[in-house]
This record gives sequence, C-alpha cells and structure tokens, in this order.
Amino acid sequence: MLTTDFPIGSPCWIDLGTPDIPATARFYGQVFGWTFLEVPGTGGYGFVQSNGRTVGALGNLDEGARSAWTTYFRTRDADATVKAAEQAGATVRVPPTDVMQEGRFAALTDPTGAEFAVWQAGNTTGLDLVSEEGALVWSELHTSGQDIAFAFYEKLFGWRMENFEPSPGMTYRVLSTAEGDQQATSFGGIAPTMSPEQPSAWTPYFATEDVDAVIAKATAAGGSVLMPASDVENVGRLAWLADPNGAPFALIKGEPQE
Repeated sequence: MLTTDFPIGSPCWIDLGTPDIPATARFYGQVFGWTFLEVPGTGGYGFVQSNGRTVGALGNLDEGARSAWTTYFRTRDADATVKAAEQAGATVRVPPTDVMQEGRFAALTDPTGAEFAVWQAGNTTGLDLVSEEGALVWSELHTSGQDIAFAFYEKLFGWRMENFEPSPGMTYRVLSTAEGDQQATSFGGIAPTMSPEQPSAWTPYFATEDVDAVIAKATAAGGSVLMPASDVENVGRLAWLADPNGAPFALIKGEPQE
C-alpha cells in the first residue's frame, strides 16, 4: 500500500504537463474537488490540493510533448540513479536539477519508451496525501516490453515483483519496494499495453468510493472514457479516463483487505 513514508523506489510525486493550466485545474476541480495553488516564480507551476493537502501538481507542457501525468520515484541520490539508468538503456530528458531547497529531480525515458522521473528529497519528501479519496493510490506501467521494463527498474530501485492472477488466464505483475513486507509495500504493477498503438507509459490511479460518480463528473467537464467502469475479481471496480487534453488517468475502488 502506498503511504507518505515513501520508501526508496516508491512513487512519491506526480505532476501533469498541460497546454492550459487554468482550464486543467478547473477540470480536476470539478472531478475531484481539487484546488490549485500556483508557486510564485515557477512560470505557472503549482500544486493541486485536497482540503489543503497536496495530491499532485500541474505545469506547462513542453513543446512537442503530449499531455500526460509523470510519476516520480524516490531515490537517495538522483545523480547516481541517472547514471545507472543511462547505463541500463534509459534516455535522460532532464538532467539532475535542484528545485530550490525542496529536492533534486531528473526526468528520464525507460528502455521501453515510458517516461518517468526521480526525486531526491530535500525539504519535500513527497505528496501530502495518498491512498485516500481523490489521491494517488497505485501506479501502473503499461508496456509491450514487460520483462525489459522490470529488469530495468529492478536494477535501478531493487523492486520486487510477484505475479498475481485476479482471474483465470489473467496475469498481472505486482511491484513492491526493495525493503519491507512485500505485500505491504506494493505500490503498482506492470501490464501489457491495451493495444499495439498504445505507447508505453506510467498511469496514476486515484482512489474513490464511487467510480461511476467520478466518471459522470469527468465526462460532464469535458473528459472522455477510455475504459468503462468494470468490476475485476479480487481487485475492485476501476475505469480509465482522459482529461480534455487527452492525459490518461485511472480510478479504482479497491476491495476491503481481509
């Protein structure tokens, strides 16, 4: 389960590059009730918050890039992680950079083409809120190169993997951090792409008690449904959506833990 302890290798931050920050903030405000707080001197970058607690951030979209959520994974040493990532076949999009006194980050693309980032904590360890209503609860990599992807991240963060069969014939790879109880530290998974045209990408799942109600809010606000709500045995109810700029995100209402 994702917690704000953020052990090394766990998702600790998400942000969204968008061509229209105010409009995007309004969309997610209508969907999740988030508010937007711009950070002075950042050119528009700001935090999205739930009841005053940060659940993510919005920033300007890089020229030529597609709008998408970026997942940041915590590291002890951003420079060392970037060096190891390059040696393992990754591409560096943004070299290690200090964010004032808050921390140090870098943006990369893994060998299967999925974009991600790493975060070395300074004053900021990560998000204020996870695994609660309207907050990040799971991070999922869809890729056509599942074995390549896991081998890459295992080398980078020491991740552990366990095969999970939510239903007969359906295999899913559950990811956990290097240390701690494997089930308790699970934070995400690796799955095949849904179609040959789908690019490899990390997608955030947001927790909700009512998937269908959130879908209704999203479509009313201009979003679209990529995968309708469905009940998955031993998992819960989930759906995939896209915001008005095409950035995918997912919803999940998990089954109670026994």
